[in-house]
Amino acid sequence: MKWTDSEQIAIALSEKFPDTDPLTVRFTDLREWIVHLEGFDDDPQASNEAKLEAAQMAWYEEWQEQ
Repeated sequence: MKWTDSEQIAIALSEKFPDTDPLTVRFTDLREWIVHLEGFDDDPQASNEAKLEAAQMAWYEEWQEQ
């Protein structure tokens, strides 16, 4: 997974943190959670606000469907 794989990241976060409302997660925490996801293989320093927001919104959509 790379930073641009918002949908894959969202699914992985949804599976790992099923009871967490994505909108309550700070970007600093979200970044750490993504970096430590199994299968994540990108430069941790390559994250930015836009990439984190895209992942958070994709995760929020997944979370709402549960």
